[in-house]
Amino acid sequence: DFSKAMSQAGSSQFQEVIRQELEYSMKVELDKILATAPSNELEHTKNDLEGFKKLFHRFLQEKGPSVDWGKIQRPPEDSIQPYEKIKARGLPDNIASVLNKLVVVKLNGGLGTSMGCKGPKSLIGVRNENTFLDLTVQQIEHLNKSYNTDVPLVLMNSFNTDDDTKKILQKYSHSRVKIYTFNQSRYPRINKETLLPIAKDVSYSGENTECWYPPGHGDIYASFYNSGLLDNLITEGKEYIFVSNIDNLGATVDLYILNHLMNPPNGKRCEFVMEVTNKTRADVKGGTLTQYENKLRLVEIAQVPKAHVDEFKSVSKFKIFNTNNLWIALSAIKRLQEKNAIDMEIIVNPKTLDGGLNIIQLETAVGAAIKSFENSLGINVPRSRFLPVKTTSDLLLVMSNLYSLNAGSLTMSEKREFPTVPLVKLGSSFTKVQDYLRRFESIPDMLELDHLTVSGDVTFGKNVSLKGTVIIIANHGDRIDIPAGALLENKIVSGNLRILDH
Repeated sequence: DFSKAMSQAGSSQFQEVIRQELEYSMKVELDKILATAPSNELEHTKNDLEGFKKLFHRFLQEKGPSVDWGKIQRPPEDSIQPYEKIKARGLPDNIASVLNKLVVVKLNGGLGTSMGCKGPKSLIGVRNENTFLDLTVQQIEHLNKSYNTDVPLVLMNSFNTDDDTKKILQKYSHSRVKIYTFNQSRYPRINKETLLPIAKDVSYSGENTECWYPPGHGDIYASFYNSGLLDNLITEGKEYIFVSNIDNLGATVDLYILNHLMNPPNGKRCEFVMEVTNKTRADVKGGTLTQYENKLRLVEIAQVPKAHVDEFKSVSKFKIFNTNNLWIALSAIKRLQEKNAIDMEIIVNPKTLDGGLNIIQLETAVGAAIKSFENSLGINVPRSRFLPVKTTSDLLLVMSNLYSLNAGSLTMSEKREFPTVPLVKLGSSFTKVQDYLRRFESIPDMLELDHLTVSGDVTFGKNVSLKGTVIIIANHGDRIDIPAGALLENKIVSGNLRILDH
C-alpha cells in the first residue's frame, strides 16, 4: 500500500509539473500575441486574454466529467414551479412600473453557417421577409407602446456578428426601442496536440479568422460587466434581464414570470430563474435541472459519466430540460462578477479546421451559473416558449400556417386541433436556406400534419397540403416533383413516384 501511495503521489507530482509547464508555455504565447495589439485595442485584448487564461487554468485542473453521479438528486418540489401556478396569481395594476425594471438581452453571437448563410444568424428571413432581429424589435416595440414603457433591447454580439449587426441597427432608429450592443470575448483556439494557441497575432481577418472563437454564452457575465453597460442599466433603475437565444421565436417577455420575480409571494426575491419545459424524445440531449450539494444545478450531457448517459437521456427520470430562457437580477451579476464568484463548468468543444488541423475551444454556458446565485428557481413553462430555429426543418414549421404572426410574436394557429408541433425531417438537399427556398414554390398547408420526412431531390409545387404522416423519398438519381394542389395524407412517395397509402 505504501509503494502504491508513493507511486500515486509521484504521478500527481509529475502531472502538476506538466500542468505548470503548459501554463507557462501558454502565458509566453499569449504575451507574444498581446504584444501585437495596436494601442487602441490593447486594454480590450488584455481583458480577453486574461479571461482565457483563467479558463485554461481551470481546464488543466479539471479531469473527467464534472459531476459526481451519486450526488445528483431530484430537485425539491417547490424548486421547480408550474407556470400555471405563476400565471394564476394574475397581474397587478402597476405592471408598467414592473416592466420598466426589465431589460431584454438576446444572444446574438452566432452565424448562419449551419443553414448555409453568410453573416449573423439573426439576419436570416424567417417569416414574411422578417428576420429574427426584426421580430424581436417588433415584440419589444409592441410592449413599449401597449404599456407606455421603456424596455430596452441589448444584443450580445460576437466579433463575427458585430459589424453586420451594427449596420442593420440603423433601420430601427425610429422604432420605440432603445437598442444597445456589447461584444462577447474573443478567445484563441488551441491546437489539440500542443495545447498552444494557433494564432500568432491579434488579427482576426483573412487567414486568421479561424484562429479565434467566441467562448459560448456563459461569457455574458464578464463581457456585460466589462462593457460598462451593466452599471449604466443599474444606474437607470433596471433590475432584471430576460436572456434568450435570438433564434428562439418562443422567447417573448412573459408578464406573469416578471411579476413573480418583482413581487415574490414569500417576499424573498429570486436572483435567477430558468425556464424549463417537458422533454420529448427530440430533447433527450438537453441540459436538465437537478439538486446537487443543496443547490439547483444545470447538468449537461457532456458532464455525465459515460456509464450514466442513457440514464441521463431517460424521459422518465429527467422529465425537463433547459430552454435557455433565463431571468437574472442585475445586482446579483454585479456582486458575483466583482467577487469572481460565478462558477460555470467548462465545455470542451473539439473541431477540425478546413485544413485538417484538430483544435479545441473552451466554452461555458450561461445557465450553468445558476448554482452561483441565491434563491434560484425553475419554472416549467409551456412548450410554446421553446421554438428554436436551428435548421431548415425548423424554418419550415415557423413559415407555415401552423403559426400566426402578431406584433412580432408567433402563436400556434387556433385551427390546429392539437398543440404539439409536427416532427419534420428534411434531407441534405434542403440544408442550405437558398436550396430549401428553391424547393418550395409555396409553403405547404401543414395544419393537420403529424410527421414529414423528405429525402433526396424533391420539389413542392404551389398549394400542396400535407396531413398525417407523409414520407417522400427520391432515390439517388431520381427526382420527385409534388404537383401543385396535391393533397398527401398518410402517404409514402417513393423513388419512382408511386404514391402509396401509409
